[in-house]
Amino acid sequence: MAFTLPKLPYAMDALLPYISKETMEFHYGKHHQSYVQKLNELTEGKPESKRSLEEIILSSSGDVFNNAAQIWNHSFYWNCLLPHGAGEPKGVIADAIYRNFGSFAVFKQKFNDASMALFGSGWSWLVKTPDGGLEIVQTKDAGNPLVDGKKPLLVCDLWEHAYYIDYRNVRLKYIEAFWNLANWEFVESCFI
Repeated sequence: MAFTLPKLPYAMDALLPYISKETMEFHYGKHHQSYVQKLNELTEGKPESKRSLEEIILSSSGDVFNNAAQIWNHSFYWNCLLPHGAGEPKGVIADAIYRNFGSFAVFKQKFNDASMALFGSGWSWLVKTPDGGLEIVQTKDAGNPLVDGKKPLLVCDLWEHAYYIDYRNVRLKYIEAFWNLANWEFVESCFI
């Protein structure tokens, strides 16, 4: 069974004006696709080819881990985005953010600060901890919070290919634009 590139949950131009069609063509169509192709090459005829991405992430290292995690991370990222996003969270996830951070504004500022502080390529995550709390964590390169027993809820891709076409080297403008696309219904579905 070969790994396949998951279908985007929206059109390539649906995230305008915050993420361009050109960025999507490169980010999804080339980068994400290349991780799928590479993982298939690395696992062909091996036991990993029959495992889920989560199983590979939790049991491998090196190139196999990197490509499996990048497929998973990107697929999760696309689902965290929603054309004309949902604004601020509501319901259960809003209550959890308030309990853990005091307000959405405080959470958003902490997430932005952590995202700006990440040196090099990686990811900023909102995760559910094993005790049910929320935490903001960063992972370098292909890192994924699953390996630390944390459940991903929201992610912002901080690799330069996620934003360089649209925002050049101004990562903060991209992070600020990200909030206009946040899919809080998806985040809440992961939290529950």
